[in-house]
Amino acid sequence: MHETEGLRKNALLGLLSEEELTPLLPHFERVELTLGQSLSESGMQMSHVYFPLDAIVSLLCVMEDGASTEIAVVGYEGIVGVSLFMGGETTPSRAIVQSAGAAYRLKGQLLKNEFYRAGPMQKILLRYTQALLTQMAQTAVCNRHHSVDQQLCRWLLLSLDRLQGDKLIMTQELIANMLGVRREGVTESAGKLQRAGLISYNRGHITVLDRPGLEKRVCECYAVVKREYDRLLNHHNVM
Repeated sequence: MHETEGLRKNALLGLLSEEELTPLLPHFERVELTLGQSLSESGMQMSHVYFPLDAIVSLLCVMEDGASTEIAVVGYEGIVGVSLFMGGETTPSRAIVQSAGAAYRLKGQLLKNEFYRAGPMQKILLRYTQALLTQMAQTAVCNRHHSVDQQLCRWLLLSLDRLQGDKLIMTQELIANMLGVRREGVTESAGKLQRAGLISYNRGHITVLDRPGLEKRVCECYAVVKREYDRLLNHHNVM
């Protein structure tokens, strides 16, 4: 396999030309991310950024009493660590691995140097940041105005979009923490989806059986987020 092929499994890196990607090759480190691993904590400056390949990372807002709610999910379409190149250096959110898998990591300073060169990498990262902000805003609206059933469908579809498959490993308790709702609400909603033949759920393993059926049940929030990602990170629009 050509060296850059592995990197291109991350959609953002896949948008870079061979000429742009080659100088960075020696600096990328492939790492395995484990379920529940923390990549950053509130107020902590990250030393590296992460480009997931088949892992999913949740960005969580954490309250003083320890309660948390997911504000965004990042998979192979994105990067974990936008605060590093946006100038803030730290963020009030926590980044936790939601689904184990591989990623490439890069020292934050190297990414900042590349960003401030004002080349294609900067354009790609700024577009991704706008898409991520859309996801965060839509998640806040969804959590406030839509039912747990709709929130669960949105969460499942967004997670699937960031995986290469139709299976998720996630307990109902963890899903409830992500959505900021009671576990009983997730249990009831997952039961409805399972009885409708849309998902199969057994001991933390969720398999989506009928994706079109999920898309019919989900609120408009999922489509808003997907359209924005597709619009901003389309290869023709970026280049």
